[in-house]
Amino acid sequence: MIPFRLALIGLLASAPAVAQGQSGILSAEQRPAIEAVIREYLLKNPDVVQEALTELERRQQEAQKATQAVALREARGKLVNSANDYVIGNPAGDVTLVEFFDYNCPYCRKARSDVDALVKSDPKLRVVLKEFPVLGAASTDASRVAIAAKRGLPAGKLREFHDKLMETRGRADGERALAVAKDFGLDPGKLRKDMQDEAVATVLRENAALADQLGITGTPAFVLNDGIIAGAVGVEALQRAIANIRECDRASC
Repeated sequence: MIPFRLALIGLLASAPAVAQGQSGILSAEQRPAIEAVIREYLLKNPDVVQEALTELERRQQEAQKATQAVALREARGKLVNSANDYVIGNPAGDVTLVEFFDYNCPYCRKARSDVDALVKSDPKLRVVLKEFPVLGAASTDASRVAIAAKRGLPAGKLREFHDKLMETRGRADGERALAVAKDFGLDPGKLRKDMQDEAVATVLRENAALADQLGITGTPAFVLNDGIIAGAVGVEALQRAIANIRECDRASC
């Protein structure tokens, strides 16, 4: 019985390939008999379908991890060394944590306190903040202002500006971002023009393409070497991943 169950799981998992390119593997006379055997077996043992689906999911996850690992290696330079990103913590840190964020994401606002705690407790940590506005036009405009503002802000003020905009009550949009920038001594009129620069739009397109390449669809999303951590997972989970990087150069040892 066990060999047949395993064979059936394999058959179900490979069914798409059979349907797409190998339909001639069975003759017209054989197909009804085989289908009848499979149907009878599934009716008597419906749990085998769940086994097949579980196995298929496992294989898909493994394939996704392999694809993701290649993408992470290829994207390493753009992930950690882009001149367009805000960098906080130790600029020469031994571990770089990359965060994709949206100014209007409530979970990003929660994660901000986690990142602050990490930076305060880990003097060797470098954090790269990537603009990834996924929550509509308001988020996109806020990111446009932030990218443009980076050109005029002193390095020591970048984190403060980022935090101030993240702390916005209600909806963060272009107007709110311009108001924050004005508080930091920047000219709103010039910024309003600069935020429409094609170079700013290019940054957002590149970040979106990078997220797509890595399979990142929401915020916050953290990247550590070979690992992608989705969501506001809390300080301890991030600390464990960082410790693993230092121990074995992987997010999970």
